[in-house]
Amino acid sequence: MRLYALCDQDLLDKKGLSLEDFISTAKEKNAEIIQYRNKNADIAFIKQQLIKIRKMYDGFLIVNDAYELIEFCDGVHVGQEDLMAIDKDIFAAVKIIREVIKKDKILGISTHNEKEILEANQMDLNYIGLGAYRNTDTKNNVTTVLGEKLDSLASLSKHYVAAIGGVKESDKFSHVTYHVVGSGLL
Repeated sequence: MRLYALCDQDLLDKKGLSLEDFISTAKEKNAEIIQYRNKNADIAFIKQQLIKIRKMYDGFLIVNDAYELIEFCDGVHVGQEDLMAIDKDIFAAVKIIREVIKKDKILGISTHNEKEILEANQMDLNYIGLGAYRNTDTKNNVTTVLGEKLDSLASLSKHYVAAIGGVKESDKFSHVTYHVVGSGLL
């Protein structure tokens, strides 16, 4: 199991935890990747948080959505709706992001079904997030829970797959590279 730690600022705030608390736990668990997600802050605050994380953590650092901050991290993760906000054509949106972040940076997108996986196979990506595996408290807009189907869907991807949504460190998959765990680390 390779750990991809999802650091969600809203969740930290709700639980009264600091960024330092989360990073310390992620390091103890040997997380290979940390994604920082903050859907409510301005770019300046997100930048400050990325700089703080970078001082505490030397693994791969991914920012959620804010690809304009790529100089402060190793990559970006973008959800389907956020791709559509960049361009109604998700293929064009991925190209726009890739042009900004360049080839040497990591790019991942969220996928939820076979159609999105097959579309992602045609994109210049490093990985896909696939889920939700099970219901989760941190995302209240989950429409599809994949459950046991997640692993067979993962086999369709030509990219690395990060299982997302209610994933536990103890979950077993055959076709998944990373377990994305957020609240499960807290």
